[in-house]
Amino acid sequence: LLSPESSVSVSAHNAVVGLAKAPGSTGLWDKFSFGLEPSALQERLFVSEENIDGFLGTAFCPSPCSQSALESQPLMEVLDVTEDRIQIRVE
Repeated sequence: LLSPESSVSVSAHNAVVGLAKAPGSTGLWDKFSFGLEPSALQERLFVSEENIDGFLGTAFCPSPCSQSALESQPLMEVLDVTEDRIQIRVE
């Protein structure tokens, strides 16, 4: 993380933490952890096509699926992500 460019904004009903990557760091972040103590952190995934595919894949097929079951699953694509919504196309 690049600490001088990271930020925190707190209001009565919301808190926002802005994180900036160090110059040598590349690629997308897949997940983050948060919590009050290092021993009790909760993990959350960033919204990405891969994370949504994984989440929806387990929702449609929670136990290990056969190859034919995997091939018959719908194709899902993340089209748009904003603060208010996420748009996913399913074929």
